Amino acid sequence: MITIYHNPRCSKSRGACELVSETLNQAGESVEIIEYLKEPLSVEQLKALHRMLGGSVRDMLRDGEAPYKDLGLDRSTLTDDQLFEAIAAHPILLQRPIVVRNGRAVIARPPERVEALFK
Repeated sequence: MITIYHNPRCSKSRGACELVSETLNQAGESVEIIEYLKEPLSVEQLKALHRMLGGSVRDMLRDGEAPYKDLGLDRSTLTDDQLFEAIAAHPILLQRPIVVRNGRAVIARPPERVEALFK
């Protein structure tokens, strides 16, 4: 199963969906597209996604969104749990798109980064 955390208004997100469906998914795996702005992820779901992504929790954040500045999320004293809570409460803060396959995940910016999941 391939899962894509998707925002249809985002060109990078649309590009990743197209790349998966039209080029990379040659085996015809099931694809689940989750519009995370309509179906926000819980803190636990975000933590599980983070484990698959690796890296810093901050890598999951969109720092150009208004809630990032409004909530002062640039403060280095914030814990990972506080950042997960912020993303859960304000899903617009989640980087997009995120593609998951076989227990691994990538933030597909640019969309071609999703190719790593198919190697």
